[in-house]
Amino acid sequence: MARFVDLFAGVGGIRIGFEQACHDLGINSECVFSSEIDPDACETYRLNFGERPSGDIKQYVDSIPDFDFLLAGFPCQPFSYAGKREGFGDTRGTLFFEIEKILQRNKPKGFLLENVRGLTTHDGGRTLATIIRALENLGYSVTYLLLNSSDFSAPQNRVRLYILGVLNEQIQISLLSDKGAADSHKFKNRAFEMPLFFPANGHTIYKVVRDILESRPHEKYNCSPDFIKRLGKAVDGDFNSLHGVRMIDYRGGNSLHSWDIGIKGECSNDERAFMNALIGNRRKKVFGTHQDGKSLSLEQIQTFYNHPALENIMQGLIKKGYLKCIDNKYKPVCGNMSFEVFKFLDPDSISITLTTADSHKLGIVQNGLPRRITPRECARLQGFPEEFILNPNDTAAYRQFGNSVTVPVVKAVLTDLFENNSDALLKSASTKKKLSSQNKKAEEMPMQVVA
Repeated sequence: MARFVDLFAGVGGIRIGFEQACHDLGINSECVFSSEIDPDACETYRLNFGERPSGDIKQYVDSIPDFDFLLAGFPCQPFSYAGKREGFGDTRGTLFFEIEKILQRNKPKGFLLENVRGLTTHDGGRTLATIIRALENLGYSVTYLLLNSSDFSAPQNRVRLYILGVLNEQIQISLLSDKGAADSHKFKNRAFEMPLFFPANGHTIYKVVRDILESRPHEKYNCSPDFIKRLGKAVDGDFNSLHGVRMIDYRGGNSLHSWDIGIKGECSNDERAFMNALIGNRRKKVFGTHQDGKSLSLEQIQTFYNHPALENIMQGLIKKGYLKCIDNKYKPVCGNMSFEVFKFLDPDSISITLTTADSHKLGIVQNGLPRRITPRECARLQGFPEEFILNPNDTAAYRQFGNSVTVPVVKAVLTDLFENNSDALLKSASTKKKLSSQNKKAEEMPMQVVA
């Protein structure tokens, strides 16, 4: 029996991955304690597991029952302030300190901690070094992986950090860190070049956005008629050309902007061409090194856009509010234009990373019409099972999946950990026999790769 605790639990994604790994390996598991402070996440957790997590972990450190394995998607609280006071000698003042205290008190056989990839470089790598040193001082052998969800049957470009530990034994894992494809374009090639072997099932299935779409989503997820009309004009009615397009005012490339869809007023083709040229050229080093480009003079603009009616074009854009002139230098008026969708996903590739702030503004063109992706589709992008019950409040559901883990990655990481550290983590002879059988079966299975 693997008794575990689920800390900073969210809606239970790490728990699901743990339970799936245990199930496939013939290991009985039991959650003896869970903790989460967000009330909406607690309600979703209750709907799916029949229990409401305890609140602030600080109040329960000394009352958690004995357990074998610790799971925690702990917040990446900056260590900078603690470091300035303590010289990065300890982790006091951070939420990770509560994990330390629990590990020190209960001494479980192992743990899995999940966090953002930025933890590896935070404060020049000192934050992660502090965490690992603290864990090792408690008697744990520690390693970590950087893995991309898109390599684990979840069509999302999401790189996360997984820290693993085993008590009093040298930890062994066979998975290797791999940050995966950098974007949706590179993913299309990667899916055929680097198949990843899953010890648990013997094969990899690469999925794309098209695979997770609902066949008949509710009409409430459709874009508004006005937004659809504006998009239609910008793409000459070819909505399929929106695949992979970003709605943003301060970037060029594969993007549409407020002037393209007439947010502040309809623009002529010449006006759109000018604004797109300005966005695409103002960042060039010849004009300066400002992060978002610099204001340009008329003479500088004429080096890349020398239209005979240039000054009239610019004056028209100033009146509409797309361009401003200060001290005879011109700059686009950019910012958050509150687009209904800020990124249309490519159905034949992977999604960008889900976030708590923007998951509800990811779009897709399906059956020739643009809409927002649904909460269920967000759940699928994170690899949650179909039977997982969503929070009835869409706003909460979008936020929760933007902040969640990708279940198949957790399952693969834990499967690998259990298979390679069975003596340290699982003392039951029957369990060892089951693992040995699983390993032999996996070795005999042919690898399959489905794009």
